[in-house]
Amino acid sequence: MGIEVRTTLFQIGLLLAAISTSTAPAQTEAGDTNARAAQPRHEWLPASHESLPRWRGFNLLEKFDLEYSNGPFVEEDFRLISAFGFNFVRLPMDYRTWIVDGDWNQFNEEALKQIDQAVEWGGQYGIHVCLNFHRAPGFTVAHPREEKNLWTDEEAQRVCAMHWQMFAKRYRGIPSERLSFNLFNEPSGRMNGEQYAAVAGKIIDAIREVDPDRLIICDGMNWGTQPCEELRPLKVAQATRGYLPSPLTHYYAFWSRGSDLFPEPQWPAYVGNGFLYGPLKKEHATTMTIQCDLREESILRIHVNQVSINGTLSVLAGGKEIWRKEFLSGEGAGEWERDQYNHRWDVHQPIYDQDCRMSLPEGTKRVELRLVDGDWLYLREIAIRPAFDPAQAEHVFYLDRSWGQPQWECRYDPEDAEAPFKTMQRWDRDWLKANQLQPWIQLRDSGVGVMVGEFGAYRFTPHDVTLRWMEDNLRNWQEAGVGWALWNFRGYFGVLDSGRADVNYIDFQGHQLDSEMLELLRKY
Repeated sequence: MGIEVRTTLFQIGLLLAAISTSTAPAQTEAGDTNARAAQPRHEWLPASHESLPRWRGFNLLEKFDLEYSNGPFVEEDFRLISAFGFNFVRLPMDYRTWIVDGDWNQFNEEALKQIDQAVEWGGQYGIHVCLNFHRAPGFTVAHPREEKNLWTDEEAQRVCAMHWQMFAKRYRGIPSERLSFNLFNEPSGRMNGEQYAAVAGKIIDAIREVDPDRLIICDGMNWGTQPCEELRPLKVAQATRGYLPSPLTHYYAFWSRGSDLFPEPQWPAYVGNGFLYGPLKKEHATTMTIQCDLREESILRIHVNQVSINGTLSVLAGGKEIWRKEFLSGEGAGEWERDQYNHRWDVHQPIYDQDCRMSLPEGTKRVELRLVDGDWLYLREIAIRPAFDPAQAEHVFYLDRSWGQPQWECRYDPEDAEAPFKTMQRWDRDWLKANQLQPWIQLRDSGVGVMVGEFGAYRFTPHDVTLRWMEDNLRNWQEAGVGWALWNFRGYFGVLDSGRADVNYIDFQGHQLDSEMLELLRKY
């Protein structure tokens, strides 16, 4: 065991020891436990719709989904989160977990007591609790879809307002420094801001009818990524997400369609666009160009991942075609790895997962890749290595799977050890700030409280990549004074029991602790 690991264990031990007495419930003379009376004094951070504190914490998933998880919350989570130095939990919940036999007009009191207990533990351990409807009556981003549409159906709106008002009555009197309501999880891009604000307004009116001072947070539009100006008159704070770029955060995520097609994530990374478009997509059609100065014959490897309908790929070196191949699609077996039928467009889009290799002559200064006919073709990666030294590692170029993006001219220099392939597009800390955070800084500066309600990278993203990406986000949010909550605490994204195969875990109180991730989060 190394010095760093021993130091981490020592620090964690001190933290746990420090709270063991301050959070232990007092015993009465009769021996009964009185948890409420024993709650220690905590410095609760002022919170309003105009200014949220820089909360730092986690999402807890005990009532996240009726089929996935529907049990009581766990006191140990609150104890450890507090011990590790964090002060926030978000509880994304499925309304079906507290109704009776599928009747959304009837509440299960025993299930609600489990939520009461989580709120109680928040008070006991100095942790702000944010209640969220991950599945609301009439709306979810998960499956199965709701039968009624919250944004258009008056019955769904009535029931949703009733549910939130029930919680407002239940927790009336608990100050907003300790408890907030986060109405809906990630409203989709299929509606506009006016629709969103109109429905949110009805729910907010129901809450404020019985609890006028409750702090309310609304996720942004387009799955939480875009501020919603139409919410401003409702006097609510807003929450965003920290999941860019999705090929890194959702690599092989089982719920994310196409995540198995992403190349292995890198961070930071110069990025190319992996889509080549043919004449059937002429509005997007461009040529992938690689500027170079090859001083010896080299091998170009192209990984063809997927093709739509049919397409012929042509490769040119120095303006001369050196390779051409037609990629076909069709039902059943073929040259492809597996057929994939797109019902929406009534076309076959098979997965090839095929490496194609060709020789680039010495002296080549320009390589071009074109889809000369067909619909589109997606390349997962391209790579170059010397032809006469097969033992030498090839240089691999990361290709993004973002639809409709232009091709950025690429420069290849095998002598550049840091980044042999370079383009105008680079995923790094500055890119995150510009593309993920900047609109929210502007919203915050205009007098609306802002936080990051979820962020994280799934367990198949390499651990070192995850930590570098995570630190760039955390530094940005710290500088902006914006709070955050990792998805999740225990599980695939978290610091405990993530199931990552490339982590040197510490055995910790019955859990597998990712001490590197924990210390990084504590740092910011």
